[in-house]
Parts: sequence; C-alpha cells; structure tokens
Amino acid sequence: MRTLVVLDAPSNLGLRPPAPGTVPGCYKLAGALREQRIVQRLGALEGGVVVPPRYDRGDWQEGDGVFNAAALARYTRTLADRIEGHVRAGEFPVVLGGDCSIQLGATLALRRIGRYGLAAIDGSADFRHPGNSDRIGAAGGEELALSTGRGQADLTDLEGLGPYLKDEDIRLFGMRDQDEDRTEMAALKISNATVGEIREWGPAEIARAVVQSLEIPVLDGFWVHLDADVLDPSVMPAVDSPDEGGLLPDELAPLLRTLVRSPRCAGLNVTIYDPDLDPDGTAGALLTDLVVGAFAETRPEGPVTLRTP
Repeated sequence: MRTLVVLDAPSNLGLRPPAPGTVPGCYKLAGALREQRIVQRLGALEGGVVVPPRYDRGDWQEGDGVFNAAALARYTRTLADRIEGHVRAGEFPVVLGGDCSIQLGATLALRRIGRYGLAAIDGSADFRHPGNSDRIGAAGGEELALSTGRGQADLTDLEGLGPYLKDEDIRLFGMRDQDEDRTEMAALKISNATVGEIREWGPAEIARAVVQSLEIPVLDGFWVHLDADVLDPSVMPAVDSPDEGGLLPDELAPLLRTLVRSPRCAGLNVTIYDPDLDPDGTAGALLTDLVVGAFAETRPEGPVTLRTP
C-alpha cells in the first residue's frame, strides 16, 4: 500500500444554510473523524488543514448563479495544490471534508497531471446545472456538473483546464432507485448503479467490474468520492438531505474497499457528514470505521456495526 496522508478540507461553501443565520455544520466532519483517531488507525501521515474562506453569501439571490463562487474558486485551486503535491509524490491523500464541492479540488489537481476518472459513491448525482434546473446556487449539489464543464466558467474552467472530467470517465454508485437524474445520466452515457442494482449484482462484484473499466491505458488513474448520504438514514441521519433507501454499512464496506485498494486509485475524499446532527457521535464512529476498514490489510470478521464513541 502507498503511504496514506490525511488532509483536512473543512469547507462548507457549497451548501445552503440549514436555517436563517446559521452555517452548515459539515465543516466539523474532519474534527469529528479525528476524534475517532482516524489518522492513527489508518497509520497515516499528517497532511494538515487547507483552511477555507469565510462562508458568506452576501446579498446573493436565486438566479445569481453559484453562491460563494469566488471563494470556491480560490479554495479549489489551493486544495488542488495540496492534493497534486501528494499524488505526484506517490502518496494517497485521504481528504476529510467538508461538503461535496471539495471534489473540485481533487479533480482539478488530477486534471493538471493527466486524465483521471471518478468513482463517486453518493446518494445523488450532484448534477444540477443550468441545463436542467433553475435553482443553481449550492455547488455541493452541482460539483459533478461543474467538473464536467456544465455551469459558470469561473468554476468549470479554472486555469483553462475545464472540463476536469470526461463524462465517459465517471462511475456513479448509490443513487436511489427512483432518482430523476438517471434519465439524463443514461442519455449522456454516464455509468451509474442505483442501490437496487448494487444489491442485485453485489457490491464487491460491481466494484470489481468498475475498477477493471477504470484500469485502462487511456486513464492515469481515478479518484474516489464518498458522500455519507449514500448510507441509509437509519444508520446515517447526520447529513443535510437524508433520503430513505440508501446502502447499509455491510453493502458500502466491500464497495469502498474494492475501489480504494486498486493500485490505480489516486485518493479518496469524504464529505457531508454533519456532527451537529449527530449528538452522540455514533454516525461519525460508523463513518470512521468504514473508511478505516476499507484500507485494512485483512477484512474485518462479521458485519460492520455502530460503535459507541
């Protein structure tokens, strides 16, 4: 295994406020997972923190495009600098978010290096863009669209490198079976598997097939994006948009493990878990167990279960 480096990216710039006058609590994700000793349990090096700009939507209104766009652009470039350095050094960055917009930092970093794919484990496609919605604003629900060049140029074409991802290099896992984005994904030939399909085919089996499809000469590797909302709210209620019908821990574990253990996997980011919505810490403990277990040299015996922190 390559050297793991844990890097904090505690940005909440891409989410709407949960209530007037408040900010999304997912910026505490990294701290909560560190309280679970994720760095020590992974045997990882310390990568430090990429401090985000202040969350301030100012006088933004619906119709103004992506809010916090200038701050997001600055942060994306800064985060990309750090991720790029680790990847070029042959290290494996484990990036603790933050909301899903931090994926832009990873995909920009990899676009600087070459052509990379993305395996996104997410409860939704995060593919909202001007061509399919009039509610553009929160980059945390739009990062895949932005990464593929759909949206405003100050986010989709940083450094003149957009799009950061090609449609055909994307693999999605974990959308709910009734997700309306599936129609557009099919039209664009963006490969995806819903929760029901993952259960039908088997999580390890479908992950192996996807890894094989990404371990091809035209790609220099791939990145893994893990959004905690892929899990069912019965075990992961601490997310901004909990939707019924998600994966269970024993289904996510082999899927994630198979992806990150590929020698062509360049890194992993973890997003959306909100400690403010998890007062007893059990959901954070579960998320930490799943990430640590994915890198374990041997598979844990028995099911992945919630631990009392």
